[in-house]
Amino acid sequence: MSEGQSAEPRDSQVIPFPSTTTPQVAFQRDELRILFNLYGRRVAEGEWRDYALDFRRDKAVFSIYRRTSEMPLYRVEKDPKLARRQGAYAVIAASGLVMKRGHDLARVLGVLEGPLKAV
Repeated sequence: MSEGQSAEPRDSQVIPFPSTTTPQVAFQRDELRILFNLYGRRVAEGEWRDYALDFRRDKAVFSIYRRTSEMPLYRVEKDPKLARRQGAYAVIAASGLVMKRGHDLARVLGVLEGPLKAV
């Protein structure tokens, strides 16, 4: 090896990965607890069978399905951009109708609670 040559070949240089990742919106632990409590009750009643979580840059979505192969019955969306206006949480039906929107997730999910049944 001569003086001007390095011990490592040029092809093995490490190129750093760009750290310009944009943050994703996600549900917090207490929000997930509220969502899964409702989901578990409705699964026990036999009405819902599957769910999906989707975390995007602008919003987080909890989709609820009657069957896995269908379109979601409902979507629960968390959109922080709307937090100061109409509320960050919304329940949206399969048709696209916003059923309820607000600042408190538990109150917004009240629209999905079924009527009480006598046992």
